Amino acid sequence: MSDLLSETRQQIVDIGRLLFDRFLTDAAGGNISARAGEVICISPRFSGSKYQWRLHPEQVLVVDQAGNKLEGEGEISREARVHIRLYQDFPEGMAVVHSHPRNVMVFATAGQPIPPVWEGTLKFGVIQVCKFAPAHTPDLAESVAAVMHGQEAALHKQAIAVIAPAHGLFTLGKSLAAAFDATERIEGAAYSILMSKFLPQGPINVAATSIELIAKVAHWGKS
Repeated sequence: MSDLLSETRQQIVDIGRLLFDRFLTDAAGGNISARAGEVICISPRFSGSKYQWRLHPEQVLVVDQAGNKLEGEGEISREARVHIRLYQDFPEGMAVVHSHPRNVMVFATAGQPIPPVWEGTLKFGVIQVCKFAPAHTPDLAESVAAVMHGQEAALHKQAIAVIAPAHGLFTLGKSLAAAFDATERIEGAAYSILMSKFLPQGPINVAATSIELIAKVAHWGKS
């Protein structure tokens, strides 16, 4: 086994534990993948429900670019279709994190986008909601990819993320670390929006806050 393959499988194991421990995904699902040269490494089916994201590197599957299993223990995740489609459509994308962050899931349930209310999320723009399609279907892969198209600039900087309604968050990153980092930043922004309703002065005006932040950053140092 090549060093790159071993390192990538270990990174997926490590990121999976971080996602679970930091409430960025749950036992119900989620999946992680990353390119390793000409192949793709992807977490196996039931990573959360059976293993609580306590995986070993040999459990991380190695698949070809069509999604055919080459190595590893267990079954291919049923959401692999989305991962494969994103790699086909976005050659610059190096990793995909599909997660169920507990605060983002509120927005997924409501089918609402997450505006950039943190300076650290401006580069992602508005986290848009794709058209509904059932889990594990080719239609979901099509729906997620369709919303990501046109956001290549965000991927060049770090990552693109899309909310799948009633499902979760899909993040395509220029590296696995970038996809993980984007996932946590977006979850933090979702938490801030939701918790703002407990402020003494009432909840923030999300649209106004986002517009004001964009304007401040754009005009900083120009006056």
